[in-house]
Amino acid sequence: NISNAVMGDPIQLKDEGNKHFQAGETDKAIECYTKAIKACKDKNVLAVIYRNRSACYLKQESYANAASDASKAIDVDAADIKALYRRCQALEKLGKLDMAFKDVQRCATIEPKNKTFLETLRRLGADIQAKLKTTFSTDSRVQNMFDILLDDEMETEKRERAANNLIVLSREDAGAERIFQNNGVPLLLNMIESGKREMILAAVRTLSGMCTGHKARVSIKNGSRQSIMAVDNEEIALATCNLFQCINDSLTGGDKREYGKEEALVLDASKDLKTILLSLLEMVANKKVPGHGRDQALNLLSRNVPRTTKKAKDNSRTLFTIDHGLKKILKVCGQVPELPDQLPMTENTQLIASVLLDKLYDDLICDPERNNFRDICDEYIKYTIHAVNTISGLLQGPFDVGNALVGRQGIMEMMVALCGSEREVDQMVAVEALIHSSSKMSRASFIITNGVSLLKDIYKKTKNEKIKIRALVGLCKLGSAGGDDYALRQFAEGSTEKLAKQCRKWLCNPQIDTKTRKWAIEGLAYLTNDADVKDDFVEDEPTLGKTSLLFLYEKKEIMPELVQLAKFSKQHVPEQHPKDKKDFIDKRVKRLLKAGITSALAVMVKADSTILTNQTKEMLARVFLALSQDPKDRGIIVAQGGGKALIPLALEGTDAGKTRASHALAKIAAISNPEIAFPGERVYEVVRPLVSLLQTDKDGMQNYEALKGLTNLAGFSEKLRVKILKEKALPEIENYMFEDHDQIRQAATECMCNLVTCKQVQDRYLEDGNDKLKLMILLCGEDDDNLQIAAAGALAMLTAAEKKLCNKLTLVTTQWLEILQRLCLHTNPNVQHRGLVIVYNLLNSDDSELAKKLIESELLEILTVIGKAEDNPRRQGAIDAARTCLVRAMDLGLIKPFTSPS
Repeated sequence: NISNAVMGDPIQLKDEGNKHFQAGETDKAIECYTKAIKACKDKNVLAVIYRNRSACYLKQESYANAASDASKAIDVDAADIKALYRRCQALEKLGKLDMAFKDVQRCATIEPKNKTFLETLRRLGADIQAKLKTTFSTDSRVQNMFDILLDDEMETEKRERAANNLIVLSREDAGAERIFQNNGVPLLLNMIESGKREMILAAVRTLSGMCTGHKARVSIKNGSRQSIMAVDNEEIALATCNLFQCINDSLTGGDKREYGKEEALVLDASKDLKTILLSLLEMVANKKVPGHGRDQALNLLSRNVPRTTKKAKDNSRTLFTIDHGLKKILKVCGQVPELPDQLPMTENTQLIASVLLDKLYDDLICDPERNNFRDICDEYIKYTIHAVNTISGLLQGPFDVGNALVGRQGIMEMMVALCGSEREVDQMVAVEALIHSSSKMSRASFIITNGVSLLKDIYKKTKNEKIKIRALVGLCKLGSAGGDDYALRQFAEGSTEKLAKQCRKWLCNPQIDTKTRKWAIEGLAYLTNDADVKDDFVEDEPTLGKTSLLFLYEKKEIMPELVQLAKFSKQHVPEQHPKDKKDFIDKRVKRLLKAGITSALAVMVKADSTILTNQTKEMLARVFLALSQDPKDRGIIVAQGGGKALIPLALEGTDAGKTRASHALAKIAAISNPEIAFPGERVYEVVRPLVSLLQTDKDGMQNYEALKGLTNLAGFSEKLRVKILKEKALPEIENYMFEDHDQIRQAATECMCNLVTCKQVQDRYLEDGNDKLKLMILLCGEDDDNLQIAAAGALAMLTAAEKKLCNKLTLVTTQWLEILQRLCLHTNPNVQHRGLVIVYNLLNSDDSELAKKLIESELLEILTVIGKAEDNPRRQGAIDAARTCLVRAMDLGLIKPFTSPS
């Protein structure tokens, strides 16, 4: 800290900054120099301060600031050789070689014999020549490619090769600039208009390379963007989606790289961003846009409109999208592909639209915003078949909005009436809506009363397989309306197994279309609430190979006292199915692991699709947690990629999902080799989720397993220990060392034992005014062997690293000597060994009074007895440590030599 006396004096501030710079404290040095600049009136002193601050910025690799400060010093004195050379270094790093060359040339003129200047001059000269050579060759290559592409008579193969070479060039900054300067954009747009697949792909990919991270190049005409998306080709749609993403990232700052002065050319990116949003929304409801293009437009909106984190306060893009495009998204949800004159769609389009609606609704901050969303939906819904389909879309997205619309007078009745229609398309849309609307128990009860007989009739009478399976799924969902509560079974014994058997039959039939088979999976997903169905399912290998149903996640234990209280107050108490007991669940888990469920889940996470909503991520996390309950199964989970897959689930999603994924990570981290479970840099990403489980709102098992996981990581490498400290885990770990729960206290002490090799932790024990060291000594006196091993191990390492702690140990508690003697007499050789190492550290602490006190106590007799014992492999560590203590005591002249046994 800078004293008040120094505050106003620029010379003293400069000197203070110099001291910080010499000590390697560049941040503090910059702070001093900045204050000195504000206070300084002398032009020459100011130039020196700017020059010094330039050196700090160079050290911090902030080259633009370094060049700017050096220039201010040169403005005062054009021959300031230090400032000239610093600016040269900064400009070289910024890629401005010609300007850097001029600066070092001036330096060499002032000091012609300086070897550093001459060497830099030679090197920069060579670099400039190489760059010029590359530029000229790039120019000629670009021109050559354009000539080939412009020549209509050129062979198609040569033109395609030239187009692909352009893609490679556009990914290099120099190449992209040459294409841009040679009027390449109009040519690329002409290639897009050609209508030839290879030409369009090459042009779109070249534009992506040119626009990546470059604000000045992203202003491409809207019409061209939209016309690309209108081509009915999935590969072109994906490439165009990537182009939009590059443009968006460049304008929003999603691309973090520095691009120098070009950035200043774009004054306001918000106008361009709104233009992009409007063109994407236009594509969503445009009949000319094919299904793949519509999917990519919806995906782009889903990825870029909602806030990435709820901490960000600006949700203006979401509000803009709702105002200008909500009805267009609802139109997509309301399409009935079986009817004529509908928007072109893929089998996933409506689901992607539902996910987008969910994300938009979830991104709203206050009630007026949510009310506006509901009002637009309410206004859009008219009593038609399209309205029913739109409600289905909302029920799959923002359920609350859809559920409120289902509650509107006449909607439910209209669904039931459409079920009885003779037109097959009416039946199909109505059955789908009934399925989606029966998620809430109250709605399911209404449909069970009014719609089950209709669904059964449709199922029995219809010859259309698509309607038949939807009716079956409706019955499946209603049959599972009671969840896994055995007392709320909706259908007669054995009915759910029959329904499941039919679903499995459809699922394994390759002749049936994909969408219909998806409905079969959905039916099974509901039916697997029934434990009988679960047991049948895991034994059916063909079905298990087709899907991975998520039906085994954990349940909260219900306290017996609460059950009694509920019975007393005549409340309903959920009943457990006999086959939902632990041994049945364990058997199902083993069967699923053997079938390779972990690999399937890992692929789902890796796909990173926009359909992978936060709720889906939470479900995946629950499944992983259920799979990892048995320590013997965790090796299989790691081998099949489960460790890597859990990291993104622990970092993103709902709070409940992140907690469960973190808990599963903790279970794996506690017993696995971190190098194998989380290879490469991934292991550092595991620390934060584990630390999050140490918070007091998490339950005891989560605290305990997080501590075990951190203990394993802390024992692995110094870098991991530093990472744990950076995540501010230390105070939490210290708090759990005071915990009443024996296992949690032991786990926290073991974790601390692995962390005490860090200087930062040792410094905390050296600080006055806390009981950390006292607690560690008292924990050594507990009756639990494992706790004693951890506490004594930590104390042994602390006293070996910091001699000051040896003396402090004797001052914090009067029981220290008694506890030390008990450690040295312990029957467990691991505890005894650690106690004897502590004694040696105290003898070696350069405190003669402390050493004398130890030898004058009963410890001498204890050391002698242990040291004179015969060699014993089981206790050899303790015997050797005792002999080392006695040798040290002899060196200090506290005892006379004795003869060791032959």
